[in-house]
Amino acid sequence: MPFSLTDRQQYILWATVRHYIATAEPVGSKALAEEYNLNVSSATIRNAMGALEKAGLLYQPHTSAGRIPSDSGYRIYVDQLIVPSEPLTRQVEQLLTEKLHREEGSFEALLHGAAQILATISGCIALITLPQARSHRLRHLQLVQVDPDRVMLIVVTDAYETTSVLMELPKSEEGNPTDGETVERELQILSNFLNSQLRGRSLLEITTLDWNELDREFQRYGDCLRSLLTELARRTTAPIAAPIMIRGVSEVLRQPEFSELQQVQTLLHLLEEEQDQLWPVIFAIPELEMGKRRATIRIGAENPLAPMRICTLISANYHQGTVPVGSVGVLGPTRMVYENAIAVVEAAADYLSDALS
Repeated sequence: MPFSLTDRQQYILWATVRHYIATAEPVGSKALAEEYNLNVSSATIRNAMGALEKAGLLYQPHTSAGRIPSDSGYRIYVDQLIVPSEPLTRQVEQLLTEKLHREEGSFEALLHGAAQILATISGCIALITLPQARSHRLRHLQLVQVDPDRVMLIVVTDAYETTSVLMELPKSEEGNPTDGETVERELQILSNFLNSQLRGRSLLEITTLDWNELDREFQRYGDCLRSLLTELARRTTAPIAAPIMIRGVSEVLRQPEFSELQQVQTLLHLLEEEQDQLWPVIFAIPELEMGKRRATIRIGAENPLAPMRICTLISANYHQGTVPVGSVGVLGPTRMVYENAIAVVEAAADYLSDALS
């Protein structure tokens, strides 16, 4: 649900999150009035914080305390109120170039070094997956109408494996069902288009498909087909080939968020014993929406695995050519310096992509 905040509420939310990240203590109006140039009274700040609490962006851990950001508050902060740190991006690029010598040794050794640098700079747990050795390539695609409202996409790979996915048939611009003969003709044209664009490519290369080439009358299929191909790519991603490289666990576990032994044990068990579950979360194919930042950011309850729901995971894929083959991530408490963590992850992903290319 989108939130419409006034400029003052946005600034107070930004200041509250910044203060809480720095102190790990609930934030009161007096602290904001003293440390940030708000030019308003403490009462005005309290009223704004109350409105942010009603919107679910802040909450009080107990009645007499100040407020701390909720997962939704962090989400607004990340999506609307900050940008990745450009100075840190340059610093990470320079450090990786100086410390790692990609012309010498194996790519795996390069990943070990990059993981250590990421953990040190970010103060989070660094997670890097090895590049995938197996890549499904497309031999043939066909769209077939199976009933008046649904279409099946059938895909045959170079290993002659067949996969199919169903999708709802989109309505015409007028909102009316399209007659069967027209649908059959359109599906054949779309099948030809997909084959010409994707035959011989990896399913993971679907991000390079130029949907603008579709004639206007077929644009209504675009979003459905994009979602369909993304789902196929997820299904056919190769299973984990090697352990995930993990660095920086001991430092992160000293943070106050990890004071409960049970939480620490379940998180460590996930990192050490259940990497088959963790791997597809880190190496995720992002939704194909133009203009969104490259890093995928999962905050608290947005994480699909229960042990990670006290954490934020920030990850970005690295590529060989145009194909995503692995991922770089940092995992830490939701109370992290997001503009720095995003910059670190994206810079490292770019470095590894260059090294592979």
